[in-house]
Amino acid sequence: MCPCGTGKSYADCCGPLHSGHATATTAEQLMRSRYSAFAVQDGAYLLKTHHPSTRPTTLDFEPKLRWTGLEILGTTGGTAFHTDGTVEFIAHYTESGRTGSMRENSTFVREDGNWVYLSAL
Repeated sequence: MCPCGTGKSYADCCGPLHSGHATATTAEQLMRSRYSAFAVQDGAYLLKTHHPSTRPTTLDFEPKLRWTGLEILGTTGGTAFHTDGTVEFIAHYTESGRTGSMRENSTFVREDGNWVYLSAL
C-alpha cells in the first residue's frame, strides 16, 4: 500500500511521481506524494517539488522517525483550473516508540506548469 493513504499500491500511486514518470495533477496529489516521499525517505523528490524561493539546500531525515498515516482535512483551489491551492492535513508518526502527529496547512503553487510546495501557513 502507498504510504499516502489512498488505498492504492505504491506502484499505482506515488511511485510514478517519485520516479519522474508522472507529475501531480492537483495540489492534494502533490501533498500526498510529498508525504510518501518523507515516508520512503526520497529527499531528491522532496527538494525537486519544493518551490525554488523556499527550497532548503539540504534535507535530513530523523533516523528514529517513521511516518505512519496521513489525514487530509481540507483543500482550497489546487485543481487543474487553479494556479495555487492549500491542503490542510494531519501527518501521524512514531518516534523512538512514541506516537505523535503534526497538523499543517500547506500552500502550493504552479511553477512552470507543475505543482510545487511553497510554505506552511
